[in-house]
Amino acid sequence: MEIAIIFIIAYILGSIPSGLWIGKAFYKKDIREFGSGNLGATNTFRTLGKKAGIVVTIMDILKGTAATLTPLLFNMPDMMLLAGIISVIGHIFPIFAGFKGGKAVATSSGVVLGYAPILFVLVVIVFLIVLKLSKYVSLSSMAAALFGILYCLIFTNDVFLTLIVGVMAVFIVIRHKDNISRIKNKTEPKIKWM
Repeated sequence: MEIAIIFIIAYILGSIPSGLWIGKAFYKKDIREFGSGNLGATNTFRTLGKKAGIVVTIMDILKGTAATLTPLLFNMPDMMLLAGIISVIGHIFPIFAGFKGGKAVATSSGVVLGYAPILFVLVVIVFLIVLKLSKYVSLSSMAAALFGILYCLIFTNDVFLTLIVGVMAVFIVIRHKDNISRIKNKTEPKIKWM
């Protein structure tokens, strides 16, 4: 029963459509009608600007972290990563937004923050380096995700963390398949603020 409650809480947390709610509440815009049509932080940056993008990024990270830490309230630390991956699924398929959500980058990183903070810092550094060099958010997201797998394989003995990070990386790459095509065709938008 407690496990079911944990998973429901994690899914609901992941389902919070930060970009949609911020857009409607403060900008009177449905970000699904602009840019890529995606609910994630990147489209929020493009559609609503830097301030909204930062807020949504933080919210999306923290909902993954909150879901990951929820099992501790029930004294079930072994469930942390499972709760985290449930929140990621909630972000991708949110009940509050017609099951059409974001690409899971920020929420996945929030899961890592809740379980392995050092890895989170390293992943963010890799993301920012690749972003500075390439100006592609999508490429930076995928590079950070793949770095996470490599780090776990080389520097940790935590098989379950490696598995969950691997699953999240697969989610991220699959969700960016259209971006990969645009990068190849040189039609992927580049950021202008970095």
